[in-house]
Amino acid sequence: MGDSKMGGENEILNDETHEEENDDDGEIRRKVIRKTTYKIDENTTATTTMTKTMTARKLYGKDLSEYEHMDVDELLTHLSPEELEILSKDVDPDDNLLPPDQRCSYACEKGSTGPVNRKQLIDFINKIAMETPDRPELKPYIAGTIRGKKWIPPIMPMSKAEEEIAIDLGDEYENALTNASEEELVDLAAILGFHSMMNQEQYHSSVVNKGQKLGLGFHGTAKAYQPNPLPFEPPNLTDIEKSIKQIQADDYNLTILNLNNIQLSDHQFLSLFDALKSNTHLEILSLCNTGLGDKPGLSLADVLEKNATLRSINVESNNLSPSTLVSLVKSLLSQKYMEDFRASNQRQQTLGNKIETDITNLVEQNPTILRLGLHLEYNDARNRVATHLQRNLDRKRRSKNRIG
Repeated sequence: MGDSKMGGENEILNDETHEEENDDDGEIRRKVIRKTTYKIDENTTATTTMTKTMTARKLYGKDLSEYEHMDVDELLTHLSPEELEILSKDVDPDDNLLPPDQRCSYACEKGSTGPVNRKQLIDFINKIAMETPDRPELKPYIAGTIRGKKWIPPIMPMSKAEEEIAIDLGDEYENALTNASEEELVDLAAILGFHSMMNQEQYHSSVVNKGQKLGLGFHGTAKAYQPNPLPFEPPNLTDIEKSIKQIQADDYNLTILNLNNIQLSDHQFLSLFDALKSNTHLEILSLCNTGLGDKPGLSLADVLEKNATLRSINVESNNLSPSTLVSLVKSLLSQKYMEDFRASNQRQQTLGNKIETDITNLVEQNPTILRLGLHLEYNDARNRVATHLQRNLDRKRRSKNRIG
């Protein structure tokens, strides 16, 4: 049975097919399959659509339409416990709400053998591994032979970057580089500054013209070697009492006094500083790591206010407090002859913002200081001190040029 409708350029076709079937009970069942076709004709397009209101469901080629009206719960009630267990093993439910042990079809039927004995378990695994024979090799191993097909890498075309690197150096340079040994090429790479192409020992040998070791090449590895031990610094054998007497006598031969690494007592410090007040020949005084504290440090500040011949003083690695350092820097303004003052590495490493600001203000008032050995934490203080020291150096250089 079919009918059609026409509307302008559109056409709709309806087809119905009736099929009759006989059931086992003698009843007649009728299937109706309806086909609808839409056909649209235009100037440039044509569209055809066909729909079916009934499709047959199949599983492994078998029609499932006869099982659609069956009750699954009723079928499960007729199964025995053994059949239900077999069915549960064949079905793996994909349900995230179930715990993993219930979603897994495997069920261990062995009874518990007691607590785990780790040593016994490892021994059993090792025994099984030793008793299990290895798989036989299809082709036995023979030293020096290649089993199977050897892989040969394909020849890759040159990229544009590699093509641009190719440079014509001329016949003379081409022949020289072609005939050069790998050791000579290593020397050439070191001269050109290609540090990543060689190890440190090869680079050092090229720089000092020591010659490369044979057989290393560009793939040579640096080997450890026993470094040459540096000799210990000899102890300071300066006689303290004799030096103090020379300063008291204003000996003109004593212009440099080095008492580094000699632990002095407060009495020796005070005797030394009292003698320096009237000395007119000592120019350089070094008191590094001598145990200088605040009490003799204030005496040293009094000395710097009165002594007009000292040009350099070093009191690094001592026990001076920040306030004592401020007093020492302030004492440099009295005579304005000091050029080098070093006082870093004290017991208190951090000076603080207030102390650094005070030291910076005092340094900017000093027209003769050229070098200042102090660790300043803040950028503003460091920049201001560095600018002022550079200004003093430029002033001294200009004065020398005018005298010359």
